[in-house]
Amino acid sequence: DILRLWVMNADTNEDLRIGKTILEQQAELYRRLRNSLRWILGGLDGFSEAERVEHADMPELERWVLHRLAELDARIRGAVASHDWSGVVPEIHGFCATDLSAFWFDIRKDALYCDGADSLRRRAVRTVLDHLHRCLTTWLAPVLPFTAEEAWRARFGEAAASVHLELFPEIPAAWRDEALAAKWNEVRGARRRVTNALELYRREGFIASSLQAFVGLGTDDEHWNLLAETEWADVFIVSSVQKVRDRNGEHVNVAPGTKCERCWKVLPEVSPTHGLCRRCEGVVNP
Repeated sequence: DILRLWVMNADTNEDLRIGKTILEQQAELYRRLRNSLRWILGGLDGFSEAERVEHADMPELERWVLHRLAELDARIRGAVASHDWSGVVPEIHGFCATDLSAFWFDIRKDALYCDGADSLRRRAVRTVLDHLHRCLTTWLAPVLPFTAEEAWRARFGEAAASVHLELFPEIPAAWRDEALAAKWNEVRGARRRVTNALELYRREGFIASSLQAFVGLGTDDEHWNLLAETEWADVFIVSSVQKVRDRNGEHVNVAPGTKCERCWKVLPEVSPTHGLCRRCEGVVNP
């Protein structure tokens, strides 16, 4: 599969080069793709159709992931029609490494691990993971046939039909949403700013992780109105966010409260009796 990945990443307009260093680079790309599939499979354990959430009922972040899937689907179908696959595999890798691992997985692991099984947010995450698994395994099957088959059977069992007998999933036109994509491009830019501030705060020893932080957002800065406070807290992966009137930019401080023993957020509401925040207490003792 690594040799096939090298072929798909090679530029046939130039002399082809291969050697130990080049194959090591391809192996690293392969590991990232494989790790994305492993994370998806882990998050899908026990998934059933009863959990499925319709596109219109999903949070914006999940609809943004489906928009990105629709963009990639168009790119791949174009490559099939033109027989020109140059750049397609790097785009899939970039999607897995940047959009998923470094962004969506990072943000939504809290909902996946800590929300109640019946929460809309967690069900939406698992629904998107289902779509991701079906798309990525079938898209990668021509390039990574052994890995795609392994990922397919790891979910559906050894008795399931081969992934190589599956067609590419049909992507609904409603998944494309350019306005939503533009909005979340702004959100990601804001996240990079705050992440840099959090890293500086961590290096200076004020916090050990982002969940120990509180972020204040100035309401004079218009892009902070793109999301609600709780949504920004999820995006920044901090314990709490508050919009502060008549202030520009953002500021970072140590979050007030006590660390929840289950989700690790630092919140004033954490009970001294059992060490859980309200959400975690509701999940543990429904």
